[in-house]
Amino acid sequence: MKQKISFLLFAFVLITLITNACKTDKYSQGKILYTNFCVNCHGENGGNLAKLIPPLANSDYLLKEKETVACLIYYGYHGKMTVNGVEYDQQMPPNPNLNDIEIANIINYINNHFGNENGYTKLQDVQKYLNNCVVGSEGMIEGE
Repeated sequence: MKQKISFLLFAFVLITLITNACKTDKYSQGKILYTNFCVNCHGENGGNLAKLIPPLANSDYLLKEKETVACLIYYGYHGKMTVNGVEYDQQMPPNPNLNDIEIANIINYINNHFGNENGYTKLQDVQKYLNNCVVGSEGMIEGE
């Protein structure tokens, strides 16, 4: 009888652990990376910063320029950019120490948070986008 109770208790604990593990946010790695590399400019809620930094929240740019986002994260950006009808002209610093997987995690986090519902971007797509980046004279993506 003790063995049966022990087995049932073990099974209950195991099922509880598995269930809780499945409930974790699948974008948790992207959130950590966003917090470490992006939050200082884009804020915790992905909003704009005094019309200097473009918003990530409800951003039309993320949908229209999805093939450019990985390049912006890696190489940074210099020039004018229009997001949600507002023009921004603040330089975005590069993040050359981020690898393809980390960039994919950040993209998937921002694409599925802050009011965005832009779906999932595969690692292979991020790698393709990074291979096709057009980098300007200052080693950054150049805008308008």
